Amino acid sequence: MPNILVTGSNGQVGSELQSLSPAYEYNFYFTDRESLDITDKNAVSAFVKNNAINTIINAAAYTAVDKAEEDKENTDKVNHLATKYLAEVAKEHSIQLIHISTDYVFDGKNYKPYNEDDVTSPNGVYGATKLAGEKVMQEINPKNSIIIRTSWVYSSYGANFVKTMLRLGKERESLGVIFDQVGTPTYAKDLARTILDILPKIDNDKVQIYHYSNEGVLSWYDFAKEIMRMAKIECVVNPIETKEYPTPATRPHYSLLNKAKIKNDFKITIPYWKDSLDRCLHVLGERR
Repeated sequence: MPNILVTGSNGQVGSELQSLSPAYEYNFYFTDRESLDITDKNAVSAFVKNNAINTIINAAAYTAVDKAEEDKENTDKVNHLATKYLAEVAKEHSIQLIHISTDYVFDGKNYKPYNEDDVTSPNGVYGATKLAGEKVMQEINPKNSIIIRTSWVYSSYGANFVKTMLRLGKERESLGVIFDQVGTPTYAKDLARTILDILPKIDNDKVQIYHYSNEGVLSWYDFAKEIMRMAKIECVVNPIETKEYPTPATRPHYSLLNKAKIKNDFKITIPYWKDSLDRCLHVLGERR
């Protein structure tokens, strides 16, 4: 039975992996920064050796996009250097690494869904450090390993856009939400399930990059409107432009990911974003 190390187990994807774990015939080792410091290569190597780990799922990341602009050193440690150490340990122990990355590796100036081999050009520290992690993992090249880029992640766990909209929608009569940033949300449970389902099918000599989000295309404004509708919250959502809501980090205006590769290689189907939102709101007890 495979022994799987999951880093970042208290994050959204890590928490969903924990919730799904009883349904899979794997031995899971769920760790967070307190139980395993992934910025310490020796600690990672010892953990892998002592627990006969076969697979590492790296769900750990520094994801505070705006804070990252001021906290470059720590962002780089978690998103870049830790990925390097995990890849080196995976290579040395001949085990596989599944690493989660982001749409922020792109500048968001595209006009059609991004393919895995499209030119990367991150706008800020978060995207740049995640891209550095991708590149170093590809250079080290542990066998049977993949990178999955995802976007707009939400879940019933942790802090995210869905939960923020539910809270603000109950507190306010109206909200302004950005309409000129377009992409697709990802329900972390769908991503976690996909990772666990494709694990046994991964067979490659060179690190492969895949894109994963839910199906469909929308703006943050559309997303907020649907959250209010499904939860039957009487809050007026008004469309605003990005320039009306300045942030320290620049967001991609267009970050739609082309998911054809992961669907073709692993013969999977991906849920439509509204269906996934519906399921998440049921879990949260907010579906009306």
